[in-house]
Amino acid sequence: MSAMQFAQWRPHLSLGITGHRASNSLFAANREAVIETLSSVFDTIDRLRLEQHSDQSSPRLHSLLAGGVDQIAAELARKRDWRLIAPLPFGAGLNVAINANAATPADIAACIAGESAADPKVAAEAAKIVSLLRRSETFEIADRDEEIRSLLEKCLADPSNEDAVRRYDTLRSENVALAGKVMIERSDLLIAVWDRKMTDLVGGTGHTILAALEQGVPVLAIDPGDPENWSVLSRPEELGHHAASMEDGPDRARLRALLEMVFLPSADGTRALDEERWKPKGGFGIGFYRRLESTFGGRSVKSGTTASRYEAPDEIAEGSAAALLAAARNALGEDGQLLSGLRERIVPLFAWADGVSARLSDAYRSGMSINFLLSAFAIIFGIAYLPFDLAKYKWAFASVELALLLAIVLITVVGYRLAWHRRWFETRRLAEYLRFAPGIVLMGVARPIKRLPRGENGEWPERLSRDILRDLGLPAIAVDRTYLRSILTDVVLPHVKRQRSYHMAKGRQLHTVHHRLDRFAEGCFLAAIVSVTIYLAIEIGVRVDAIAASVPYAIAKSFTFMGVAFPTLGASIAGIRFFGDFERFAAISNSTASKLSNVEQRIELLLSGDERRLVYRSASDLVRVVDEIIVDEIENWQAVFGAKHLALPA
Repeated sequence: MSAMQFAQWRPHLSLGITGHRASNSLFAANREAVIETLSSVFDTIDRLRLEQHSDQSSPRLHSLLAGGVDQIAAELARKRDWRLIAPLPFGAGLNVAINANAATPADIAACIAGESAADPKVAAEAAKIVSLLRRSETFEIADRDEEIRSLLEKCLADPSNEDAVRRYDTLRSENVALAGKVMIERSDLLIAVWDRKMTDLVGGTGHTILAALEQGVPVLAIDPGDPENWSVLSRPEELGHHAASMEDGPDRARLRALLEMVFLPSADGTRALDEERWKPKGGFGIGFYRRLESTFGGRSVKSGTTASRYEAPDEIAEGSAAALLAAARNALGEDGQLLSGLRERIVPLFAWADGVSARLSDAYRSGMSINFLLSAFAIIFGIAYLPFDLAKYKWAFASVELALLLAIVLITVVGYRLAWHRRWFETRRLAEYLRFAPGIVLMGVARPIKRLPRGENGEWPERLSRDILRDLGLPAIAVDRTYLRSILTDVVLPHVKRQRSYHMAKGRQLHTVHHRLDRFAEGCFLAAIVSVTIYLAIEIGVRVDAIAASVPYAIAKSFTFMGVAFPTLGASIAGIRFFGDFERFAAISNSTASKLSNVEQRIELLLSGDERRLVYRSASDLVRVVDEIIVDEIENWQAVFGAKHLALPA
């Protein structure tokens, strides 16, 4: 079973837009020139995009639909049949009222109800915003709408109420910044019309640009005072430099390089998805490593951390993911598209990647462990004729030794040519990115591509996970406290608890494996010491006439065999322990379990506390913390096994 039947990889360019409102004097003075430059930039992006990949999906533009640049860019995107996605800082109705500058409670109520405002200017502006909303995919951060609306009406009723004005400005700015963060996390490039002045106004254009650069998202900056000379920025420190000329300058090249980065890995990933095959369980030989863990870790092969059978991609939706999908269905309501994407693409692809990765991991780690044992057995069999005085049959023992040595070479060559190590790393990274994907998607958060771990042989797992999650889009829902509670209680918290329990059990098991292998190796060396000591004691006995002189000669070959066999076997077991790095992996799992335990407590405290504290900012931050823990574990795991390629146990 290949992944192509459900992966449906459709690379696409994801853009964000931010810029000044119509009230900005510099923008107002150069409005037409800015629009012309925006249109030219969009045309350039389309042209370069088609040069790279003519068959990929149209770009997606994320816009908060604020007045001015946001709405202009949205109209330009729709004219090009780009997909328009609107992460709104408020519920759709309140968003219309605020951006249409409704100045009376009646007009605010009319905008929220979808009716025409009494003020003609407000009505006209509201109609324009509503028109854009109808052509957009909206994600509404509406959990604090009642509080924000109440404060807005207080400010309009009494502009001298400084407390209300300050509180309203703070909440509005924070929510705009939250929506901006959602946009930034899902963008390959942020296009910004900015006068290069302030970056400290929360939710403002400069603040959004700075946040994007700090997240590793490049920014195409257009100065409204000189719109033709746009520049592409990639680091926060570049904000202090003037824009370079577009003519033959670095910015066109940087834009091209950016698009190449977006689409270049797709061929490698498509090939991997098509060629890798999911199988229901690992074979006998490649399951050796798990049986080794089970034997020395005291756990059954079929239990928890040593499962040898893999859940089928076409069965997981009705199996281990059934409760999760039911929770998503209850929370999303009518958003069947996102639910369908989770059920038919994300969950099956996770099962596929998890099963393929587990099998490749078993093959790679079992191969190296078997190599260590075969190297010991080769030496032991090579001298096994000694205690039985079968020197005339030494050729037979040598033949066995040669066969074992050739088996080591064969395992190493096969593992190298089949790239078990690389393929394991790639599919494991993909599986871990998708394991918590439902929680990430349902909360509307994402990880910018440049903040994902990198493998030494390509980035297709990062690209695929990014593209397939973005392709689902944001939940088409107005986020309220009921929704937040549902996602935290039924999706995020169960995942955190399962992973915490898993890592606690895994840490205990690996710690046990490490120490039992240590004791086994030490026992082998102790047996070697004892055997050599006994032989020397016999020799001393001969010297003092306590033992017949013929005894040492009669037992010499047997003791020689034991003196070689025991330390050789002990060294091979120590090699397996060193290669497996069980103690370090136990420490990683224990650390991960501790972090997950902490975030579990934080989630439970948030859910059991004052309802007013259950807001999108807090809930989404907790989801990001869980995602950060996942990425930290991947980086730690890669640091341990990254350089441990399958090789001869020399």
